[in-house]
Amino acid sequence: MEPPIPTSATVTRAERITAIDTLRGFALLGILLMNIIGFSMYLSAYDNPTVTGGATGANLAVWAVLHVLAEGKMRCLFSLVFGASMILLTTRLEKTGESADIYYRRTLWLGLFGIAHAYLLWLGDILYPYALCGLLIYPFRKMAPKALLTIGGILLLVTAAVYVKDGFSQKEKIEKARAAQALAASGQKLTPEQQEQKDDYERGEKKRLPDAAELAKDAAKWRGNPLEVIKIRAHWVSEFHASIYYLANNWDIWSMMFIGMGLTKLGVLSGRSSVRTYAWMALAGYAIGIPVNVYTAILIIRSNFDPLVQAFTASTYDIGRLSIALGHLGIIMLLCKTRTMQWLTNSLGAVGQMAFSNYIMHSVVCAFIFTGYGLAMYGRLQRYQVYYVVAAIWVVQMIVSPIWLRHFRFGPLEWGWRSLTYWKKQPMRLHQSAVELTPEITTGASA
Repeated sequence: MEPPIPTSATVTRAERITAIDTLRGFALLGILLMNIIGFSMYLSAYDNPTVTGGATGANLAVWAVLHVLAEGKMRCLFSLVFGASMILLTTRLEKTGESADIYYRRTLWLGLFGIAHAYLLWLGDILYPYALCGLLIYPFRKMAPKALLTIGGILLLVTAAVYVKDGFSQKEKIEKARAAQALAASGQKLTPEQQEQKDDYERGEKKRLPDAAELAKDAAKWRGNPLEVIKIRAHWVSEFHASIYYLANNWDIWSMMFIGMGLTKLGVLSGRSSVRTYAWMALAGYAIGIPVNVYTAILIIRSNFDPLVQAFTASTYDIGRLSIALGHLGIIMLLCKTRTMQWLTNSLGAVGQMAFSNYIMHSVVCAFIFTGYGLAMYGRLQRYQVYYVVAAIWVVQMIVSPIWLRHFRFGPLEWGWRSLTYWKKQPMRLHQSAVELTPEITTGASA
């Protein structure tokens, strides 16, 4: 998640690159489409709707559409925009001679916010991993666009190779475990290795496909008092945060950050490319990504979400998500360049300018609705029904964000982050002379 950039000088509206704000706002709202499942129901339902929340009719249709257009794609856009913002921030700060100091302090604060957010509100927090990955990319900021894109491309290929390897490795383990199950069912004695394969698989299946008693036990924890909720969330978060720094999940983020840095230097993410370029980007992205993702969705549904099939489809994951993400990017940039549906792009831009505050608002609202913090609706809604919550949050944020920014320079959390970065209370209210919005895409220094 990449909120607005703090700088030592006031960032006026005319200095912002409004296309990046709009893209960030779109990605922010889009990522809630996926996060809402983790807030509202058993974790493995994210990949397998047969677990809970429903896998027929409208519920299945929701899963399929999001598999094609959103899953992994919004995270990809977040990472691209983070890389873009890093270039824009450091380019401006280097003029004042404070680039490294401000950048690293700002990034470390982001990590601390992420840790608190993860343990208190949302186990799928993105702030902490973004901060970790952001610490590494600073030395690469002055590289040429081609070099940055090459590094990003190499990391993407490596990540894709890891996903493919893991997919086929998982496939092999499942096949061996099922073979061991068949032998045991026929009365044959298993070797210690076969017994271990069988036991590991059955433990995994119990987590992947919990019975009614396990679902009730899980729901009781999430609907419990706040301390119980924090305890179960901490169990998952501690596992995520204990993962090795250089595992594929971080390579995934790094690859997109480098690509975002390169695309920014080429003018693609700042809106300086031509309408024709963005049109081709959208056309090519969707032409590749939609067929790939539709094909994998069909395979998974026909198999009734069999883990073997899902392991196989991992081989197309990166090409499917990056191509769709670039398609989305192309469409958003076309709307901004042609000033089409300005009511929408202006609202998305305001949401994106307050992305940090709006991102945390997602978690506050969803934690209140679904956990023991408030209404305790965890596990009570069908899959399609949780999207009523998403729609309500979208509407509120797209109305409130522009109103807020008519009066204040930053969102409330952006202001706090900026003040901490500079160890000085920052101006919050927007002077009347700075209220005017710039309708065109600017090429200023901020995102």
